Amino acid sequence: MKQNEDFPLKDVTQKIISCALEVHSALGPGLLESLYEEALVEEFKLRNILFERQKEIIMIYKGKNIGNHRIDLLVEDKVIVELKATDAINKIYEAQLLTYLKATNKRIGLLVNFNVERLKDGIKRLII
Repeated sequence: MKQNEDFPLKDVTQKIISCALEVHSALGPGLLESLYEEALVEEFKLRNILFERQKEIIMIYKGKNIGNHRIDLLVEDKVIVELKATDAINKIYEAQLLTYLKATNKRIGLLVNFNVERLKDGIKRLII
C-alpha cells in the first residue's frame, strides 16, 4: 500500500503537527487549552497555513437541523483539529472528533493534547 493511502492528507497533518510541536516546545504543558489555541493560530499565520477557528458546524439528526456546534480548528478545509489540555486522552474525545468528522464529511482529524511531557505522546490521528 502506498504511503499516501496509509495516511491521507499527510502533508497537511505534518504541517499541523509541526506547528503544534513548536507551540509545545515554547510553552510546555500545564496551560489552559485556550492559550494553546491562540498560540497555534499564531503559528499557522506565521507559516501561511489556511485555517478557520471555532468553526460552526450544523448538527443533523434524521434529516433535521438540531443545532450548531463549534470545532476548534479546520485546517485547509480538510483536517479537523481538536485541542485538549487534559491529564489523558479520554475515549470520549476520540468519539467527539469522529462525530465532527461525520458531521462535516471530512476524513481526517487530529486530537492534540498539550498537557503532556512530550507532545508526540499527546497526538492522535483519526481517519474515517
